[in-house]
Amino acid sequence: MVSAYAELEGLMRGRLGGRECLYVPSCRFGLYLALRHWCRPGGRVLMSPVNDDVILFVVLAAGLRPVQAPLDPRDGSVDAAAVPDSVWSGLSAVLTTNLYGNPDPAPELRERCDRLGVPLIEDAAHAIGSTVGGRPVGTYGEASVFSLSKHVHAKTGGFLTLADPALRDELAAARDALLHPTRATAELAHLARPYAEAAVRGLRLTGAARAALRTLRLEEREEIRMPLRPGALERALPAAPALDPFHSWIRVDMHDYRLRPGAARLRRTGRRLSRLDTVLDAHRTGTARLLASEYGSAGREPQPLFRVPLLVEDRDAAVAALARRRITTGYLYDPPLDAYAGERFTDPSPAPERAAWFARHALPVDPRRADDALAALRTAGLRPAHPSAALGGAR
Repeated sequence: MVSAYAELEGLMRGRLGGRECLYVPSCRFGLYLALRHWCRPGGRVLMSPVNDDVILFVVLAAGLRPVQAPLDPRDGSVDAAAVPDSVWSGLSAVLTTNLYGNPDPAPELRERCDRLGVPLIEDAAHAIGSTVGGRPVGTYGEASVFSLSKHVHAKTGGFLTLADPALRDELAAARDALLHPTRATAELAHLARPYAEAAVRGLRLTGAARAALRTLRLEEREEIRMPLRPGALERALPAAPALDPFHSWIRVDMHDYRLRPGAARLRRTGRRLSRLDTVLDAHRTGTARLLASEYGSAGREPQPLFRVPLLVEDRDAAVAALARRRITTGYLYDPPLDAYAGERFTDPSPAPERAAWFARHALPVDPRRADDALAALRTAGLRPAHPSAALGGAR
């Protein structure tokens, strides 16, 4: 098992200029390890309000208080300059999101964290091929986490990467202590799932398949956000830091998030990771086309984004227009986390209107479907949204 991990870690280490990499079964699990190592319980963590709700629950499970940051409404990145000094002074860590692969301002955040003496932790789940300041996203923080479920399409696995290689053994031991043992049924289901999904797409049974996945609890969201269940969450908080009391939230859409992988799963992941450059080239090409459209942010560097957040006036109508061409829209994060969770569970952003506007108008599009998506939007007569006008000329 160690040798199998080593092969995957070596592939990722080469992408990050030799940075130490530790395989983990999921990005969310790696993030929990990082937060537990670098942050004392009760600390406050600056994060993006436009993010997967699972990440909010990971922060809470680590015994920490989420603090929502103001965003740049053009792409959903953290606007570090708009964070008040009073917020900076009370932080224990900064957690980036790099939403859809758009880099957060890591050099500026690194400098801020150094001045404050707090760790920078990079969530690079969407940004395995993105760069900022001439360096790969994920090479600025004390720790960073990557997902192999996004660009790599392994539907499992990730990495916790470390600026200090001397911490590897300690964090590997913490990982192993929290992992659940391999289950043969889970391994078989993982290996069979790509073939089943391909058959479903070929038979155009996508709607029926999603209903079946929900029945099997492999897809658990009826709405964009999972049910908060505030009463149950309130009862879980005193047990933090711990994963088990928050398991019903953290496992959503990925029940294997802390499962020790089997050899076959690792071999398949390695094959997919070795082909990543071809995937990134396709994402970069499609990203450039989408950003150059009337719905994109012209002038932005064409990163190999996981999804490109086009800005449309009527997001729901746009989702329907794409669906008519069999383009599924996922990775929507609306409403923002402060509106979703409320002040009992998070500190609200000092500029909530920016995140609310972006969450309402952002249409995440797979860049590999760029031409089809643009044709669908234009045929439907959908108009682009403009953040400067929506925010009273603030941008």
